[in-house]
This record gives sequence, C-alpha cells and structure tokens, in this order.
Amino acid sequence: MPKRLFLLFILLAAVLALAACAAVDDGRQGAASADPRAFLPKRPVHTDHSHIVQGPFESGQDVTRACLQCHAQAAEDFMHTTHWTWESQPVEVAWRDEPVTVGKANQINNFCISAQGNERQCMTCHAGYGWADDSFDFDEPANVDCLACHADAAIYNKDDYGLPAEGIDLLAAARSVRAPTREECGKCHFDGGGGNNVKHGDLDESLYFPSENLDVHMGRENFLCTDCHQTEDHAIKGRLLADNITIDPTEQVACEDCHQGAFHQDERITMHTQSVACQTCHIPKLALKNPTKMSWDWSTAGQDRPEDHFEYLKIKGAFFYDKNIQPTYQWFNGNVAYRYLLGDVIDPSQTTALIVPAGNIGDPTAKIFPFKVHTAQQPYDTVNNILIPPRTAGEGGFWTTFDWPSALVLGAQDAGLDYSGQFGFATTTMDYPTTHMVQAKENALQCTDCHSEGGRLDWQALGYPGDPMNWGVRDVVKRTAGQPATNTPVQP
Repeated sequence: MPKRLFLLFILLAAVLALAACAAVDDGRQGAASADPRAFLPKRPVHTDHSHIVQGPFESGQDVTRACLQCHAQAAEDFMHTTHWTWESQPVEVAWRDEPVTVGKANQINNFCISAQGNERQCMTCHAGYGWADDSFDFDEPANVDCLACHADAAIYNKDDYGLPAEGIDLLAAARSVRAPTREECGKCHFDGGGGNNVKHGDLDESLYFPSENLDVHMGRENFLCTDCHQTEDHAIKGRLLADNITIDPTEQVACEDCHQGAFHQDERITMHTQSVACQTCHIPKLALKNPTKMSWDWSTAGQDRPEDHFEYLKIKGAFFYDKNIQPTYQWFNGNVAYRYLLGDVIDPSQTTALIVPAGNIGDPTAKIFPFKVHTAQQPYDTVNNILIPPRTAGEGGFWTTFDWPSALVLGAQDAGLDYSGQFGFATTTMDYPTTHMVQAKENALQCTDCHSEGGRLDWQALGYPGDPMNWGVRDVVKRTAGQPATNTPVQP
C-alpha cells in the first residue's frame, strides 16, 4: 500500500478532533534525539590579515596572486565550483538528444533574461575578474576574485565585467578579508534579479541584521549563511532549480541536516512531515519586510512614461511588487521535471513554465513545498516560436538604444540562436522554492490554516479529491484500490 494512502487511515482517527487540533499542538518541540546545534560547522578562527598582506596592488589579479602565496590550492578548488562556472555538469534530458548544461552562463530566466551579451552588468556578481565575452579564461587562477566573497563588503565592491569598482583601495580590501558573513553573501544573493528582493522573495537586505520574527535562524541564533550552506574546498552546499535539473541530495541543504529525531510533541504533526516539507508550515509568508517582484512586463519597456522603481522603469518595463505573500504549494522532490533550454519551441498561446518542479502525489520522495511563482512577458521569435534573449547592457543593447529589433538580433547572436527577425511577447513563469525567512514554532501554521473552508491548500491541484480531513472511510478504501474517490464528507 502506498505510504500516503496508508497514512490516510491514520488521519481518520483524528477527524473528530479537528476543532481542537490547533489548541492541542502549537508546534512545540518534543525531546529530540540530538541538539540541532551539534550539527553546525565549527566556525574558523579569524586571522587578522592587516599586518600580513603587503601592497601596493595595481589590479584585482595582483591581489589574487598574493592570496595564492599562502592559499595555494584555493583558486584551483574554486574553479571546480558552479560559483565559478555558472554552469552545471552535463545531464541528459528527455527532450534533447545530447546531454545539456544549465546555468546563468548559458540559459535564460524571466527576470533580466540572460547573462550572455550582458556581461557588463551581470558579472558584477561573478567571483571573477573581466568576464566580458567568450574569451574569458576560466583556467587562469589569477582571474578568481577572492575579494568578492572574503573582503569586508563595506570596503570592497565590483563594477562592470566584475572588475573592482573605480576608487576601491585594493590594499585595504585585501587586509579586511575574513570568512564570509551575511553581508558578503547578500551583496549578490539578496539583490538577485536586479535589486533588493526582486527574485526570490525570501532573500533580501532585511536579513543583514534580522529580528527573530523575520528569520529565527539568522535573527535569534545569529546564523551565517555558511552555517547551513556548509562548504568544503570552496564547494558550497545548496543548489537553485534555475541552474540545475538533477540535484544530488548530498549537495543540497535540508532542515533534517540539523533537526534530527523527534521534534514535535503531537504525533499528528510528525506524521505530516512525511508528506509536508518543514518550510510549508514554518514559512507561512514571503517578502515579510521588503516587497518582491511578482510580475514583469518587458513588452512595455522603452516607453516614455513616469518612472517608479516598483511600477515602471523605461529600461525594463512595468512591474508588480507585493509583500506578505502566501506561497504557492506544489509537490517537490528536489529536482526539476522540465527546465526551458535555449531553442526549445513554445506554444505562445499558452503560458510557458521555464521551470517545472519534479514531484506529484504518487511520488514517495516528494513533499508539499512552498514556492514563489514569478510571471513575465518576454520576447520570442514569432516564426520559430522560441524565446529570444535580448542584449540589454552590452554595446548596442536595449538599455542604450531602446530598440527591440536590433537588441534581439544582437541577443540571438550572443546566444547562438537562429532568429527570424519577427518578434512578439510570450507569457512565462518561473517557480522558486522558498527556504528562508523561517519562522519559530510560535508563528508556524496551525491545523486550521490548511484544514478548513477556504484554507490555503488547493487540495485538488495537489491531486486530492478534497481536504483529506473530510473524506469518508469508503473513499480511503477506493483510493487504496486505485479507484476514484467520491469525496463524500464524513458524517457527524
């Protein structure tokens, strides 16, 4: 008998207790088999470099060469990570004849769309120096920017093509190096997509110094990013769906890395964890402090109309931002069922999902998981029916000319796509799993948040005939036998 169908029998025993359910369990932790803090990495003892590093330095590469005098293996290790390559290992997918790679280096999204041809701006967040085009030398250790992750973020900043910003004191930056803090990681990850909290909804500048009600780990416990995203030889655990298709669980971060054993007093809650992700109950809302972008209409870009950061910019188009957002819930097993690849044919009359999370109600490895779903109108070739990335920040790009025809010709050239010269705008979506802004037990969801009329879960979309708490015994028997349930309510 499938695991989830067996669990439905157990659920029936709790039906009559629904009214008292929220009062019975308030998310309190029971006796766990181990203290979660025991699984945290030991933070390195900081070595003050102010009297070690000697200058002067004429370039960022000079700083890296100095770093490698003591840390001889660091650049070599880093160059084997996706933080350096911005591209996954080759993987086979059902809709292509040959293995493909996925990443910011060679694919598109529905925010700023593409890094190809737009290196001037995009590479301000790459931990390298001078990635301007395909001639960038990924095998040159001196091109690794050690300062991007290790210099005090208040002292060091990057500019066009990932080079140090004008006026940066490279000696002061090199002497400030330390283990990365939220400030160093947040410079790129809090501002992904072009601004504060644009992309993810659960990562923004409020997490530099958060309260415990914003994120219990970073606020109450003062976690650093590297406490969860543990690192070995510069390989950082944690993978984003947009840049991967198949993700090795050993390379991903999970709540159970630290929270092991029994940690709920109420067995009904423990039972839920077999099919419901921790994040579903402990991240009830997104964008708690700063609004996040929910839609982006590129078709309106280039028009002369009043500008406002949260509504319209001439270079980017119209936006819709929102905060305190209820996530969208889907089954998710940690991998990607489909990821749009450059050249994939679309049906412009339908919404194109650039990312489809893998998992369904019949997948024993999947759990109900919260997502932010971002919708966009982005350019496509109306003859070949493929999405076309425009050149935006590069020479002759849209942000300079405000001319779609020429920007798309250049963008197709950058991406190596055949382009008919005819374009329109298609609707796309991207799904981002929500894993930050974790709430303490006091703020977690309660039973009636989901199991009530108008609750937050769309049971039918998840594959159920209705709220399992309202099923009759005969419906459970039918589902066990592989027959459709009638969704007959339990009679009092």
